[in-house]
Amino acid sequence: MTDTELDGVIATWRQGDCVLGEHWFVQRTVSNEDGVDLRETPVPGFVVLTQTCDVIRSARDRDVLEVSPLVMVDAEHLRTIEKGYRPRYVYVPSLAEDGLVGDLDRVMTIEKRVAGGWTRVPGWTVEHEARTFAMANGRKRTRFAFPDDFTPFAKKLQSRMIEKHGRGSPEGQALRALREIRVQAAPSWDHENVSLLFWFVRDDEDEIFDGVDGASLLEKWLALVPPSGRYVVVDGQVTSLERLTADEYVHSDNLDLDHLSGAP
Repeated sequence: MTDTELDGVIATWRQGDCVLGEHWFVQRTVSNEDGVDLRETPVPGFVVLTQTCDVIRSARDRDVLEVSPLVMVDAEHLRTIEKGYRPRYVYVPSLAEDGLVGDLDRVMTIEKRVAGGWTRVPGWTVEHEARTFAMANGRKRTRFAFPDDFTPFAKKLQSRMIEKHGRGSPEGQALRALREIRVQAAPSWDHENVSLLFWFVRDDEDEIFDGVDGASLLEKWLALVPPSGRYVVVDGQVTSLERLTADEYVHSDNLDLDHLSGAP
């Protein structure tokens, strides 16, 4: 394949596109002899992480792509990954029916000439899916590091999310109607006495939450994070992006599940 032909093929690819089939993820590891070796692991495919603007640039200027292996997860984990609760993974809309997601903990660099021989599988079909993929990819590397004492403080709430998220109960339906849970600390996370505000941000268009007692659920969720230690005041609100101000969004942090013990 000539350079011109390669550029023509690669120009059809985008961030979030995939390849399926028999592929191998390569990583450097320590061998049994305490030396350094390469380990090849079979994977069902890869998803492209490189931004589209760099994907389509000529291989003479940008000759490599970043990819992550696809892994299979069960339906419940797929739902939490789609919501962004597990930043280790990235949701790939076109592969959701197959239960495949990208594992962002493992990243490999390949030459574009390698991808030139692959059969492209579109990862998304509409613009908002592309934007959501890019945000999930970026959040893996930019997410806020909560203080060490916040992890045990919030664990009961996060465990409740895991337990009830897939249930058919009103609480389970309400949790699935949330697009994210954010936490705001005042005056700051490193202050001696901290007031916390949990924002339970629902999808604006989702009507499921309208059929449940939101106030009762909010009270139940906040009961799992009673004031203790440095966290002297804990409050919360069910809201939507429409009602959340830009200042409130920027000065709050997204709560995820990846750091909980037992998270896949």
